[in-house]
Amino acid sequence: MSVTATPAQLAAVREARASYRSGVSVPTSGVAHGLAQANLIAVPQDWAYETLLFAQRNPKPCPILDVLEAGQVESTLAPGSDIRTDIGKYRIWRDGELVDEPSDASAAWQEHPDLVSFLIGCSFTFEAGLVDAGITMRHQELGRNVSMYRTNRECAPAGRLHGAMVVSMRPIPADRVADAVQISGRTPAVHGAPVHIGDPGGLGIADLSEPDFGDAPEVRDGEVPVFWACGVTPQSAIMASRPPFAVTHAPGHMFLTDIPDAHYVQ
Repeated sequence: MSVTATPAQLAAVREARASYRSGVSVPTSGVAHGLAQANLIAVPQDWAYETLLFAQRNPKPCPILDVLEAGQVESTLAPGSDIRTDIGKYRIWRDGELVDEPSDASAAWQEHPDLVSFLIGCSFTFEAGLVDAGITMRHQELGRNVSMYRTNRECAPAGRLHGAMVVSMRPIPADRVADAVQISGRTPAVHGAPVHIGDPGGLGIADLSEPDFGDAPEVRDGEVPVFWACGVTPQSAIMASRPPFAVTHAPGHMFLTDIPDAHYVQ
């Protein structure tokens, strides 16, 4: 669907990116309502082909929205943006170990000027459709980050890259689960429909109260845990595959684009 952002949406998203560039660091769920958000993974050029292949082989958790060539820092999804500064919190990885979480990743590009960056679809994008349909996002309601978990589902490997799929979980009232499936299913470019509904044990998740990323959830009576494939999956692959260097967003701190959510609706 060909759509463009309104002047008000563009003003809001550019103000948000400017705030992150100045050092503000907050989760982005619900920010710039109606505009798509994206996960980031940047790797040295030597690892770029395998990262691209990993994403292509695992399109559910890793749907690619944009690829920035070696050294490029401006995304076509947000003219005037800078991938090094316009995310509220980054993660720096060395040999698969998390070594820093800066609010400005410019030093990473100085150290590795050949970084190739991948922007991957984010479930925060389809949240807008759920909210517009009257389905409350509990993490937004409570001012928390969404809950994310590593699963027992292994992704298809690509060369040196391998790892388990990560999922995000949202508690949904039982009588709205079908609606949530239908609404999110319209946006396969940002993970689409859930990969699992109900018992977390089916994904190898032992305790919902202890997510691997994000904040602990609050599941109330009459609600069902619903799990969507998550763009944090590349970070799981980094931990498992141990590339010498990588940069990602911190979970929940996304890159905000100028592209309306409706662009990705099928």
